[in-house]
Amino acid sequence: MSNLTLILLAAGNSTRFEMGVKKQWLRIDDKPLWFHVAKSFEQTQKFSEIIIVASQEDIAFMPNYASYKFVCGGETRQQSLKNALEYVKSESVLVSDIARACINEEFLTRITTYVTDADCLVPYLKANDTIVYENETIDRDKVKRVQTPQLSNTQMLKKALQTEQEFTDESSAIVAAGGTREFILGDEEAHKITYIEDLNKIPCLSAPSNDTFSGNGFDVHAFDDKGEMWLGGVKIESDFGFKAHSDGDVAIHSLIDALLGAAGMGDIGMMFPDNDAQYKGIDSKELLKKVVKKINNFGFVIINVDITIAAEKPRLSAYKEKIRETLASIMNIEMAKVNIKATTTEKLGFIGRAEGVGVWSNANLKYFNWKM
Repeated sequence: MSNLTLILLAAGNSTRFEMGVKKQWLRIDDKPLWFHVAKSFEQTQKFSEIIIVASQEDIAFMPNYASYKFVCGGETRQQSLKNALEYVKSESVLVSDIARACINEEFLTRITTYVTDADCLVPYLKANDTIVYENETIDRDKVKRVQTPQLSNTQMLKKALQTEQEFTDESSAIVAAGGTREFILGDEEAHKITYIEDLNKIPCLSAPSNDTFSGNGFDVHAFDDKGEMWLGGVKIESDFGFKAHSDGDVAIHSLIDALLGAAGMGDIGMMFPDNDAQYKGIDSKELLKKVVKKINNFGFVIINVDITIAAEKPRLSAYKEKIRETLASIMNIEMAKVNIKATTTEKLGFIGRAEGVGVWSNANLKYFNWKM
């Protein structure tokens, strides 16, 4: 079918998924789920444009994978769809959910080549079990389990969504607005991922690759005779602290850069700008918690980290184990996976002159194995 736009909805926050990973970032081999689904559609059908609707946080990294049109989602599925429709100029639009990850070629072709005068073409499944509604058994032959993707007339769908009433699919909105829909038999294999157990019902998805991703970070801070000294999340007994916008924890800052680097997510300055007042004097442990949550949400697991702290003073031997314990707890990994080294620069350079501290960090990540 020509003159057709594809909209893939991926703006959900996966609250019902309860896996610590946003389902749109589960890896299929080396591709995030949203990209895997988009490529599957693209390889089967020619679209005038492909629009991915996602959260602003996700959109910041999605262009690293593909040059689709990315649109920020809304608070509801319906608002997300309305946001995407603002960019649709084609006569027809095909709407599906990223969570419906296994749309086979035959099923998709059957939908896009079906000839109908209806405003919306809707795939459905029959109800095989007895259906009880409000304690009344109803005729299961009259029940339809609606699926996506749904093929709609663009103008009719835009009109239908100009309402405050919320609908869970396109066809219901179109019918409520006076439009028409036609049903076509769907596909039992096109199951939707909503809960963790749904992954067992989707055999078409391959496990993530075993790749390892390495990143490094480096940071320095000069000494300041004001404030406290924090290194690796631990308070260090000292007569001086660090010059910094936050609490100056140079070890955590270096570690954050290593983690973000391994995940391909930029650097600490991009995530926590030093001209942003909300980070003034902030506890760097809180920044690390945010980073760990972010990389976990995006489908990564921390393997290990290695940190080298270069300082003439203060002496850190008494603090190394406490730093390991603190960082391991924040990153949700074993202490054995956190290595802390302390060294000097033999009196050379600004570190050797005891003007500040420099820290080098390395981090290794892997994909979360959701198929274990």
